[in-house]
Amino acid sequence: MNIKLQKWCVVGVLSTLVLASSCKKSFLDVDPQGQQAAQQFWKTQDDATKAVNAIYGNLRTWENLAFPAIAIESTGSDEADKGSTPVDATFFNLYDTFTVTSTEGSLQSFWTGQYRNINLCNQVLDNVPSISMDESLKSRYLAEAKFVRAYSYFRLVRAYGGVPLRLKVPADASEYNIPRADKAAVYAQIEKDLNEAAAALPASYGASDLGRATKGAALGMHAKVAMYQQKWSDVLSLTNQVISMGYSLFPDFEKGFRTQNENNVESLFEVQCEYYPTNLDASNSQYSQVQGVAGEPAGGWGFNTPSQALIDGFETGDPRRDATILFPGETTPQGDFIKTNIVNIGYNQKSYVPFSMFIAGNQGSQQNFRALRFADVLLMNAEAANELGNPSLALTSLNKVRARARGTLSGILPDVVTTDKALLRSAIYNERKVELALENDRYFDVIRQGRGVEVFGVKGWKANKNEVWPIPQTEIELSGGLLTQNPGY
Repeated sequence: MNIKLQKWCVVGVLSTLVLASSCKKSFLDVDPQGQQAAQQFWKTQDDATKAVNAIYGNLRTWENLAFPAIAIESTGSDEADKGSTPVDATFFNLYDTFTVTSTEGSLQSFWTGQYRNINLCNQVLDNVPSISMDESLKSRYLAEAKFVRAYSYFRLVRAYGGVPLRLKVPADASEYNIPRADKAAVYAQIEKDLNEAAAALPASYGASDLGRATKGAALGMHAKVAMYQQKWSDVLSLTNQVISMGYSLFPDFEKGFRTQNENNVESLFEVQCEYYPTNLDASNSQYSQVQGVAGEPAGGWGFNTPSQALIDGFETGDPRRDATILFPGETTPQGDFIKTNIVNIGYNQKSYVPFSMFIAGNQGSQQNFRALRFADVLLMNAEAANELGNPSLALTSLNKVRARARGTLSGILPDVVTTDKALLRSAIYNERKVELALENDRYFDVIRQGRGVEVFGVKGWKANKNEVWPIPQTEIELSGGLLTQNPGY
């Protein structure tokens, strides 16, 4: 079954207060219609399929891909500016200057979005085991749920530190209110889920199931989780496994982000997005729309724009600069002219959908979000190899990424040759900056590298506080004070 054509199924979804943005599209707020009652569900293999597909459908919602995700995972970095006009969505400035407080709405929306993902996963993990169905498919469905639960907890632990570790749907009111687990416990559960997912997931799928979590996705995500804990031997082992699985770099960096090349040979995991004229509820991704060219009818709202620091950070002649950023006055490879009088210095080209694909009401809803790419795996492999004293392997993996970027052009992006550990580390960090630019990776990447003050200090970032964002105040109040606030907030 095509997982793109699924909204989330409502089967007693546990949720906390959802604070909706004024920009959020009304079709995300419709009342459920014609949905199956929980007591009639969880009976058949088809029910299990619907429930697992609902997990994927929820990953493309506003909380997961639009303003809340941008605020939490991108705005604080040095690579992105708020964008749009100075008076539009000014709350982003609180994240850019690290003056946000616990009552800001995007903190709650991001939290709620991740726990909604987790609850949908927990529903599958609680109920599918008792369904009489194909055992191989059942095993795979449980593994898919564990992968997405791990992915959501990874996003939570990066953003807030230790969080409540909810591993089943609450049986009654006594199980709703639980304390924060410490960060180590959250990471341990993420790794457990990913280990179990990797053991059961297939390496690939047929055309009708493209976009589902694979073994490579679980191994690659585990490598990233291990990297955040500086478990370098694990990172090296996990990335080596992925490298041996047949993934490769898509030959054309720019074209790899276009809709016709979704789920390509470089993709480990993408959030599946699509437009369906007869199903607006399933056409709800605003990932592209909120970042599109402002003032262009077929563009978007113009948020999460590249900073001058990012523009200046590319080496001379690096094709990724023009493939990452839509500049005023340029004509894209797809033939779209970007006006010279746009209000920002550029826009995110990785989220761009050609103007010819314009759909009134939600520009770009068919653009997938690339959550994990093989280039990231190679750079993780390079970093782990360097930290473990194997510069030869580090250079091999690093230079594969640079070679793809330069393509057939000569005189640019020469291979890195230094074997000095500190210099090679710096080269790998910089390669991550330009290769993964505007993919919601840079902000937490710098923090886990221990360079928050060095890179973000000029913006107001402070050590021993801004490694995490504040816990939403509403969650603390709903818990009766059982949840505690992060230091400094």
